[in-house]
Amino acid sequence: MQPENTHTVTVRYAGGEERRGPVTMGQANMIRCILRDDPAQINIHDVWAAPAGTRLDAAIDALRVLVVRHEALRTTFPPGDGAAPGEQVVAAEGEFTVTVVDHEELPPETRSYVEALANRARAERFALEKEFALRISLVALRGAPVLAVVVASHAATDGSALAVLQDEWLTLLAGESLPPLTAVTPLDLAAEEATPAGLRRSLASLRYWEQIIRTGPQAMFAEPGATGVDVRLPQLTLRSRRGARALARVAERTGGLPSTVLLTAWCALIAHRAGQSTCVVAVPTSNRFLPRLARSVNTVSQDALLSLDVRAPSFDVLLRKAWGAALNAYRHSQFDAVALWEMIGRTTFERGSHFARDVVFNDVSTLPADLARATAEGEDGPDLELSWGTAQVLPTRSLVFVHQISPLLHLGMRADPALFPEDEAEGFLTGLVRLLEAAAEADVPFTSLTELTGIRPARRGADWSQVDGSWISPPAVAQALSEALDGLPVHVTLDARPEGEAVLTAFIAAGGSPLTPARAHAALMDALPGRPGVLAPRRYVIVQDPPAGADRTNDWLRQQILMEGNGRERSM
Repeated sequence: MQPENTHTVTVRYAGGEERRGPVTMGQANMIRCILRDDPAQINIHDVWAAPAGTRLDAAIDALRVLVVRHEALRTTFPPGDGAAPGEQVVAAEGEFTVTVVDHEELPPETRSYVEALANRARAERFALEKEFALRISLVALRGAPVLAVVVASHAATDGSALAVLQDEWLTLLAGESLPPLTAVTPLDLAAEEATPAGLRRSLASLRYWEQIIRTGPQAMFAEPGATGVDVRLPQLTLRSRRGARALARVAERTGGLPSTVLLTAWCALIAHRAGQSTCVVAVPTSNRFLPRLARSVNTVSQDALLSLDVRAPSFDVLLRKAWGAALNAYRHSQFDAVALWEMIGRTTFERGSHFARDVVFNDVSTLPADLARATAEGEDGPDLELSWGTAQVLPTRSLVFVHQISPLLHLGMRADPALFPEDEAEGFLTGLVRLLEAAAEADVPFTSLTELTGIRPARRGADWSQVDGSWISPPAVAQALSEALDGLPVHVTLDARPEGEAVLTAFIAAGGSPLTPARAHAALMDALPGRPGVLAPRRYVIVQDPPAGADRTNDWLRQQILMEGNGRERSM
């Protein structure tokens, strides 16, 4: 159905304070992503329902108030001397536009229609140096706003900030006044981060992350079928009163916070399904746990990286471990993004790995919009309902948004269909509810996890082994290295050392090529993204020609060695 009328309203604002200064760590992180990633992935959006009887001028006036109130919405990022802007400028006055899409009758599939509006607006990269931070469309019915579709630059806001804006917009439309601002502004946060204490926190975060990236699994999902970097992930939504009741009872029985209980259950099942002893998961909203950041309209979107050792006999034991591990991750979620990625590049080159952000757990259930939605739903809702939505291409294999934990457990999960076919994805979420229901009654021994939940660990062939904390396939390493070296013959062995550590060695028949271990390692490192079952060898042995028995290690050992080394000799 086509809109009856589409027109653009230019909105003037004034009354703010002009300021400028350095960007925050969170802004620098997002600016880097905006300049690099597909706009449809990095731009964000939300849809706000306008109260019945809202007038168009009132909806626009409320938006104007928010723009004057929040510096982030009046901020642009002028080009700097480096590759990315390093300064932010806050305007005292200016203008923005609102697109009004008016209908005589709303389309029957209103939700799909507004998502399409949002997706079209998300497809274009924000011009950081000049563009207003929000692209706003008001969907109206005979002139009265019904929905606001808000697409945002991730350099200005994150999902939590959009929820704060929605909450304040609705407050203004209800005729109420907003309380004085107490949350820190982006410029004030940047000043805090530049203090000696702020710099120490950033360095401590880098050391914490480096330990995980140097020793933890390079990818949570390293198994047949896990390939590629950007994956098309369908959305599966769980809405369950049973799950919410069980979650509340587990929290009451154990004394744990419901959010920690749910995170523990999720990590236990993800690690069980992936066949891993450690669950490494990115937790984006955790960096708002400080009161001064809780309602900040800003992008404080930096991951907390949780590393949870799931080798525990039962759920209650793991829950106690998860509490401390989560707090430790939260404390180390503020960092210099440029320094972080430099560290990741250096560490993975030395280790011979590729850091994969495979699992993302985003709990937004405490944000204002989701709390309001939960209150409105009351006790209504299904015992257990699963529904499929549209797919989105993302650089991850498992992403979950926790929208509500009471009175409904409401989760939106996106998972790689190569690893989670439709029936297994549905089984994973129903298995989560079953685990919570069992833990509500008593502690759950993890020896019964498959039988209880129906979730089975990954199936790997005999050619897979755990090396340096990661699942790898030596034949896949040989194939990847050969392809990276334009088809040179490669043989990879897995040798057990006396201290118990297994080590990969690659034999390469260079023929007449001037190959060195350093060149071999650099070529393989370039080929690692999208191959989670491949880890670089610790030793490269270069010979002239392959032996007649090219699949037998003893034959390769008899060849004259031209050169050998670990290949990590590049200057850092």
